[in-house]
Amino acid sequence: MDRNEYPRPQLVRQDWLNLNGEWNFEFDDENIGLEEKWHLKHSQFTKKINVPFAYQTKRSGINDPSFHDWVWYTREFDIPASMVNKQIILHFGAVDYRAMVFINGSLVGTHEGGHTPFSFDITNYLIEGKQSVVVRVEDPSEDETIPRGKQYWVEKSAGIWYTRTTGIWQTVWLEAVNKTHIHKLRFTPDIDVGDISIDVELTGDYVNKQLEIDICFKNEVVASETVRVHESFTKRSINLYNRKIFRTGFHHAGWNWSPENPNLFDVTIRLKEGDSVLDDITSYFGMRKIHTENGMVFLNNRPYYQKLVLDQGYWPEGLLTAPTDQDLKGDIELAKEMGFNGCRKHQKVEDPRFLYWADHLGFLVWGECAASPSFSEDAVARLTREWIDIIDRDYNHPCIVTWVPINESWGVPFINHNAQEKHHSLAMYHLIHSLDKTRLVISNDGWEMTTTDICAIHNYNHGHKDELEKYNEFRHSLLTTENLLHSMPAGRNIYAQEFNHSGEPILLTEFGGIGFKAGDESGWGYTSVTNEEDYVADYERVMKAVYESQSLHGYCYTQLTDVEQEINGILTYDRKPKCDLQEIRRINDMWHVHVVK
Repeated sequence: MDRNEYPRPQLVRQDWLNLNGEWNFEFDDENIGLEEKWHLKHSQFTKKINVPFAYQTKRSGINDPSFHDWVWYTREFDIPASMVNKQIILHFGAVDYRAMVFINGSLVGTHEGGHTPFSFDITNYLIEGKQSVVVRVEDPSEDETIPRGKQYWVEKSAGIWYTRTTGIWQTVWLEAVNKTHIHKLRFTPDIDVGDISIDVELTGDYVNKQLEIDICFKNEVVASETVRVHESFTKRSINLYNRKIFRTGFHHAGWNWSPENPNLFDVTIRLKEGDSVLDDITSYFGMRKIHTENGMVFLNNRPYYQKLVLDQGYWPEGLLTAPTDQDLKGDIELAKEMGFNGCRKHQKVEDPRFLYWADHLGFLVWGECAASPSFSEDAVARLTREWIDIIDRDYNHPCIVTWVPINESWGVPFINHNAQEKHHSLAMYHLIHSLDKTRLVISNDGWEMTTTDICAIHNYNHGHKDELEKYNEFRHSLLTTENLLHSMPAGRNIYAQEFNHSGEPILLTEFGGIGFKAGDESGWGYTSVTNEEDYVADYERVMKAVYESQSLHGYCYTQLTDVEQEINGILTYDRKPKCDLQEIRRINDMWHVHVVK
């Protein structure tokens, strides 16, 4: 089994069962499965698929990139002895795009949205002996109003568009809980006073039960509290600093989370009735603050220059699904080795395991979402629902410092002058802030921004080293705030009509994309070189221009890896370096000379 790690790292229970691995599978190109009741005839499925890999991938065992808009899955499973006489929850990490789930022939629920988790209590659908689960998926290949990110609506990949992902692409798993259990857990840090606010939502017969909360830092207990429960929602605020300047050899500021010091607090929460434990979970949080001030981004109340790399999160054998947990960890380790302190996860809601490793290794993440190419009222509703689910899933991860709901006017192509599309951008900005007060929000990364916390500009006009006119234009546009705000990347205004820069930090959030063919790949980049020496020289040339700017307060370089026909990564698609990574680090570290006073 390729993916057998615990899939929900922010709320861990011991009693669970991984359902990844071999499932029976069938295409339903005529969309006759429901009419013919395939959920009752799953023994007739003719193919095998390796879950959680989409049928388009090599890892799935099928490796068919063609259009199949309706697909079916089924497998049998046993309920382990440890789960008997408990509530059984069936979890799906992500299924693209619409799912119907049947247990033992009965429909237990449906879900729309291809990038966020969902679950069903299947207890009342279980029978004696073997259980069967059937999943029907609909993924409209050509529909441009669903959030699809980089998944192309044409069969053959081209340009910036990649092969589609249909169906189950994150872990499927069972969890056993008591009828009375912890349903949701949320941590909100406040480093200015040293408080961690803990929100706990319970379900079942919770009245007069007790919550025991233990918080540890580096294996030392720093706080313990017992709370008698009277409502389904319980909120506790615990002061970790406790008026102590020094503790375990650290000033309390040394407890904060950052890429340089990814300090995490371990949490155990038990729900009890007398001496009986009804629920026992482990989690973690980081004390971290992100805000803007005086035209700069501040991390933990100090100016912080973000050196990000654009990360598409694709793999040659798994597309959106990393082949192993180590692959997720490895991408972060390679990026840090090159001197980047974070990434912008582009047009993808990444697997929670990536965020787990970013939390533990110390790596900033800008969380983005798959966009729909076109605007419609349905597209607005779909994107809104996905963002509510995204923040609900990922709120507790300290690595995430910025949310990016819209990129380069995708899904709002006429936003510069279209009032309805401007309202959509503003609505997403305010919706996300209404759900999450701890992070920054960019209204439209690249150009045509409305209200935004960061002015995020894209510019690929640096050209080849011999294109001096283009390069000088690129350098000139970066030098002053006025030049940056009057640049016209892709012929677009930096701010949409009626909106202007209001002092927010300016970051260059897409640039570079130097194309370098390494091996047998063929494809494209924004510029092109033919050897390692020229690649390093071109990278240094472009980065020097960025560092010379007195107005930029961070950047996001395009990009970490090649993806399909794009050969503009620092790494190949299979994560092989195109040059000595210490040379990339040397250049990335040059920002100290140019930026740090």
